[in-house]
Amino acid sequence: MSFIKEVITWMGILASEGDKAAHIKSAEAEVEETLKRIQAHKGVIATMVINAEGIPIRTTLDNSTTVQYAGLLHQLTTKARSSVRDIDPQNDLTFLRIRSKKHEIMIAPDKEYLLIVIQNPCE
Repeated sequence: MSFIKEVITWMGILASEGDKAAHIKSAEAEVEETLKRIQAHKGVIATMVINAEGIPIRTTLDNSTTVQYAGLLHQLTTKARSSVRDIDPQNDLTFLRIRSKKHEIMIAPDKEYLLIVIQNPCE
């Protein structure tokens, strides 16, 4: 799961280096490479990156499915983060994993982005 944190770290670099074009292009290339590496893992069905407002930035799903997943998982992550902070204000949500009969959804939240990976749990 360290590769998921790599993407979040690079997304943070991308957001914090607004006016340095060369650095941004390099960071974008690293993000794309990492997302391709995640997508290549056995059983991975889709990857999505959404911003803090729940708006999809990158996805491997069709538009309507992306919008549905992004909206619902953004709300769920917000509630989960709030619950963790209510229990301990010094703590924060670092990873959320949901497993159903059909899929496993892994969410790596950050201040500005959510990385979502959907995979088949049987593979």
